[in-house]
Amino acid sequence: MQDFEISTQDSQAQPLVSFIITSYNLPVELLKACVESIVALGLADNEREIILVDDGSDVSPVSDLPEQIIYLRQAHQGLSTARNSGLRMATGRYIQFLDGDDLLLKTAYDACLDLLKDSPDVVFFHLVDRIPSDNSTSTVTAEAPVSGVSYMHNNNLRGSACGYLFRRAILTSLKFTPNMLHEDEEFTPMLMLRAEKVVETDAQAYYYRTRETSITHEEDEAHIEKRLADTEQILYKLQEQAATLPEMDRVALNRRIAQLTMDYLYQVAKLTHSSSKLEEAVERLRAKSLFPLPNKSYTHKYSLFRKLVSTQVGRKILVKSV
Repeated sequence: MQDFEISTQDSQAQPLVSFIITSYNLPVELLKACVESIVALGLADNEREIILVDDGSDVSPVSDLPEQIIYLRQAHQGLSTARNSGLRMATGRYIQFLDGDDLLLKTAYDACLDLLKDSPDVVFFHLVDRIPSDNSTSTVTAEAPVSGVSYMHNNNLRGSACGYLFRRAILTSLKFTPNMLHEDEEFTPMLMLRAEKVVETDAQAYYYRTRETSITHEEDEAHIEKRLADTEQILYKLQEQAATLPEMDRVALNRRIAQLTMDYLYQVAKLTHSSSKLEEAVERLRAKSLFPLPNKSYTHKYSLFRKLVSTQVGRKILVKSV
């Protein structure tokens, strides 16, 4: 299959936001709803750019979609490559990623758009799995801007790349690693290290639709093995990056690595229910100096988990209890 584009947008003025939607074999009704949620926002036509990357769906949905989109169809290569394709096409000052079955919630998201007048690098908001009952009237508060490094020193990141607006210029050479599950966990911290002005909000601005057929709900053995193996590789790649960074950046990234390592060990226990697989994972992490987990008081949950997982008896309890 060869790539092709259909563009109906005026390319004379730079849009404020490029909305990059990725899709693979989604019902056209969901794609329409996703696009319509963007069109409903308080942006003029020339302030938005809607890019739909169809990652090789069996049937192209383009004839049934609104005209306000740029459409790219490519051979099926996975979410990372689809997002990278969207980034190459984007011309907006800011980027917003969306999965094609999700929605932006107008009132809360418009409040995030209003924050762009102060030229932040990143605006964080919340993903929700149900539409709030007060969605049309809810107010949004925002924290004072901080650097991405400072934010990572004091907070656990929400890894999903759909959970924030970011300035396209701070990407430089950053892109998603192809053929990797949970690729956001590598992308998000590296993006944050590039950000000088991060604004966190309490906006419930993104509706994440949970579907049994989505990639995150696949639970067959092969998928579980790839999911865990990819997560482990992300840990090693971030560790390599941390070793090259200035001290403040390195400390910030190491906190994220510790959090992801904790999550990884929990998922090994939960998804495999195997003490032997958990022990094997621990030994691989130990060989890379990622285990034991750092003795830091990042969060209460982290401290409790670190103590539990630090002993073989604790790890057996973990496997039996999850």
